[in-house]
Amino acid sequence: MAIAYLCLGSNSGDRLKLIEQAVSFLGLTENIKLIRSSALYETEPWGVKEQNWFLNLAVEIKTSLSAQDLMMKCLNIEKTLGRNRDKEQRWGERPIDIDIIFYDKEIINTEILTIPHPRMHQRAFVLVPLLELIPDFVHPVLNKSISDLYDDLEQVEDVFLYGTRGCKNV
Repeated sequence: MAIAYLCLGSNSGDRLKLIEQAVSFLGLTENIKLIRSSALYETEPWGVKEQNWFLNLAVEIKTSLSAQDLMMKCLNIEKTLGRNRDKEQRWGERPIDIDIIFYDKEIINTEILTIPHPRMHQRAFVLVPLLELIPDFVHPVLNKSISDLYDDLEQVEDVFLYGTRGCKNV
């Protein structure tokens, strides 16, 4: 059994419902056991700025699936929830996105799959939820902890605990 960390995001349609459905589908998938989840965050878009903000969270799972089979399950869940990768703009709006960030401490680099996720260390919307779950986990390629990767971010997009964006400090 492998431990994997996935990050989920949505910024079109009913974002909260889509995230909840994706997590539910993961939990109902044979050979996947949900272990725990981060809080839900509302995050500034990365890449293409002129679009809706995302809802994001990270989940820890235990699975007997290979990394490639897990990726196929994630892609099928995305498709079931309305994502059409062929018709969307890169880094644009999408109903659901499920990325495998880590799969144990494996390093995988094929035409269809790269683990650890190749840009995760540049994205606060990935690192902040992972800080809740695995702050001391060491990235197997960069040899830095999640906490250190977050501290090293040069451009930090806004990340708010869901429901707190727009709240004023009292």
